[in-house]
Amino acid sequence: METVQITTHEREEMVDITAEIRKMLRKWGWSDGAVLLYCPHTTGAVTINEGADPDVVRDVLVNMRKLVPHRGDYHHAEGNSDAHIKSSMFGCEQMVIVEGGELQLGTWQKIYFCEFDGPRSRKLWVKWLG
Repeated sequence: METVQITTHEREEMVDITAEIRKMLRKWGWSDGAVLLYCPHTTGAVTINEGADPDVVRDVLVNMRKLVPHRGDYHHAEGNSDAHIKSSMFGCEQMVIVEGGELQLGTWQKIYFCEFDGPRSRKLWVKWLG
């Protein structure tokens, strides 16, 4: 298992980690199989979405704030209940097929680490499934 270190700078952001995962494939010579990407944080997530137009990330974050506001009818005392809910909605893992050493993503797809309670120092676990 490998670990990707991620530093976030905003309370909520989506960090494109696609290049880092590609770099890892080359470093270890992973060719045909899949990579499992797992976020071990209860207020973070990992997702795949469009990476060509930055307005997509903006739209996702703005509208998630409307769907699950920071201040709401929450009992959790830490003040980050919205982050826990958003993490559950997005999910803590993604699996990506690797063929010929390349991530099998759609033309516009990128892999994102989702921060919902930052800024923080985070990690993402990467497991090769050959």
